[in-house]
Amino acid sequence: MTPRDRFLAALDRRPVAGRVPNFELVFFLTMEAFGRVHPSHRSYHQWDQMEEGERARHRQDMADLFVASATRFEHDGILLHPNPDREDEQARLVQAVRDRSGDRYALLLHGDATLAIPDGAGMEALAVRLAEEPGRVHAECEAAVDGALARGERLARRGGLDGFALCSDYCFNTGPFLSPAMFGEFVTPYLARLVRGYRDLGFRVIKHTDGNIMPILDQLVEAGPHALHSLDPQGGVDLAEVKRRVGDRVCLMGNVNCGLLDTGTDAEVVASARAALRDGPPGGGYIFGTSNCIYPGMRLARYELMLDVWRASG
Repeated sequence: MTPRDRFLAALDRRPVAGRVPNFELVFFLTMEAFGRVHPSHRSYHQWDQMEEGERARHRQDMADLFVASATRFEHDGILLHPNPDREDEQARLVQAVRDRSGDRYALLLHGDATLAIPDGAGMEALAVRLAEEPGRVHAECEAAVDGALARGERLARRGGLDGFALCSDYCFNTGPFLSPAMFGEFVTPYLARLVRGYRDLGFRVIKHTDGNIMPILDQLVEAGPHALHSLDPQGGVDLAEVKRRVGDRVCLMGNVNCGLLDTGTDAEVVASARAALRDGPPGGGYIFGTSNCIYPGMRLARYELMLDVWRASG
C-alpha cells in the first residue's frame, strides 16, 4: 500500500497492515528541518505583479517543501497550505504536488464553512446576533455552505484532490462555545450538509476542532465526517472513551499531547505517544498525530522523539 492507500483506508476504517498511518494538519518547523520558511509564513503581496514564470517557481518550491516534509517525517497525507490562498492557486498547488509525487500521498485542502468560535473582539457581537437575528445567521450559514460546495465541485472537476479538512474550532478546553442545543441549531445542520455534499463529490472529510468536544461528540459524528481530529487531551478528551463510544462509526486522529511536546519531559512525550497508540488503533480507523499540529516554537527533537515511538510501536 502507498501512503495514500493507507491514509484513505484508515479514513474508511478499513484494515491497514503494519504501522498505523501518520499525519499532521501542518508541519511548521520547515526552517528547523530544511532551512526554508514554511509557505504559510511567506509574504506574496506582489503576486499579481509577478510574471507567470516567477509564480510557477514559487509553486514548485512550495510543492517541493510539502513533499519533502511528508517524505522525511513519513506522513501519509498532506494538508496543503497554498499561498496566496485562493481557489486558482489551490488547484495549481494540488497539481504541482501531484506532478512531483504522483499518487504517493493523500492531498487535502481546508474546506470548512461552519460557525467557528469568533475571536475575542467578535464573541459578544455573535452572541447578540444569535439571540436577536437568528434568521439572518441561518441565511449566512446556508450561503457559506453553498459557496464551499460550489468550490468543491470546481475542484473535483480539476482532479488530484482527495478531500478536505474542516478546521473551524468549536470548543474551549472547558467545552463548546455554543451550548449543545445552540450547536444543534446553528452548526450541526450546516456541518451535516457540507459533509454530505463533499462526500457526494467523492471527497474524504476530516472534521478538526480542538478543546473538549465531549458535550457535542454525538452531533459531530452524526454529521457524517470520515474522521475526527484532534481529540484534545488538554481539553480532557479521553481517546479510549471516544473509541468506545464512536470508534465503530468514524476514524479517529491525533491525541498526542501538544502541550507535553512543547513543555513536558521526554518521558511524558513518550508516555502520551504510547497511550495514543494503545487506545487508538484497536479495531482499525486510527491515524497517529498530535492534538493540534507541529507549530512554530516547538522543538524539532521532540517531534522526532514522538515519531520514534510510532516507528517502534505503531
